[in-house]
This record gives sequence, C-alpha cells and structure tokens, in this order.
Amino acid sequence: MSQFSIYFELGREHILDLYGYDHILFVVALCAIYIIQDWKKVLILITAFTIGHSITLALSTLEIVSFRSDIIEFLIPCTIFITAFVNLLRKQSAITPAKFNTNYFFALFFGLIHGLGFSNYLKSILGREDSIVTPLLSFNLGLELGQIIILAFFMVISFVFVNIFNVARRDWNLIISSAVAGIAITMMLETKFW
Repeated sequence: MSQFSIYFELGREHILDLYGYDHILFVVALCAIYIIQDWKKVLILITAFTIGHSITLALSTLEIVSFRSDIIEFLIPCTIFITAFVNLLRKQSAITPAKFNTNYFFALFFGLIHGLGFSNYLKSILGREDSIVTPLLSFNLGLELGQIIILAFFMVISFVFVNIFNVARRDWNLIISSAVAGIAITMMLETKFW
C-alpha cells in the first residue's frame, strides 16, 4: 500500500470513526439547516472545515503552534454546541441559508480547533516520515471524502423526513440541532479541564 493510500485511509477512518463521533456531530450541526437541493453550498461548507482542519494540523505537526490538549478536547464540543445553538436561534425566514452565513465562518474557524485535536496522534505517526506534504495532503483528502459520506447520508435522511414524511424544515432543524446541542453539552462536561 502506498504512503498516499495509507494516510488517505487514516483520514477517512478518522472522520467516520463512531468512537470519535465529535466530527460527525459537527458535520451534522453544520448541515442541519440545509436540504438536499443545497448540496453545492454544503460541499463548500465541508471544504471550509477541511481547510481549517488542514491549516492547524500542518502548523501543529510542524510544531509552529502548540496548545494544551485538554483545552482543545474541551473546545471541540464547544464548537459543536455553538453551531447547533445558532441553528436553534434561526427564525423561520432565515432557515434558508443565504449565500454567506455564519456557518461558513464556523466551518473554517472551528475547523482550526478540530485540527488541533488530532494533531498529536498524527505527529506521532509522521515522526517517521521525511516529508509531511504527501501524508498531510492525503490525510486531508481522506477526511474530505469521509465528510462527504456523512453529508450524503445525512442529506438523504433529511430528504426522507422533510420531503416524504412532510416534517417542516424548521422542525427538522430544531430536532437535529437540539439533539446535537444536548450531546455536545454532555461532551463538554466530560472534557472540562478545570
């Protein structure tokens, strides 16, 4: 198996790992206000998250930035909660996302925090590599594919409930965002660093 394939699989497995469900929850929170017709907007959103994730993953791996891991582990569920909570505050008229909304900012900025969460593990693996360019690129491409898989799965479920079972789009957002926010609060309590 090539170096590219190894790190690509690591990235894909990292995002799809049910035991590390924080990334899955964040992607779901980001996508809760969208419907299947918004797939282009959501792909841009997911890519913004990957870009943020990639930046801090690279900076941390190169030891340009460093943060206490216990603080990062607490901040990750905070990002999930904030994203879900903002979804809950949206008015019915604002449920259809504009060309640019806060979720694009959340995706990019919070991606920076999520990237720091995985950096220690990746640094330990990359310690044997001469160059980090190919491993980081392939890892992040695998991560992007994993997010697209989550996105596709969630959007199909959303389509079934909103378009077939006629659940109001606003109600769907409230159900999903409330559930994600509740799980994020539990995670915050479990990872508090003080």
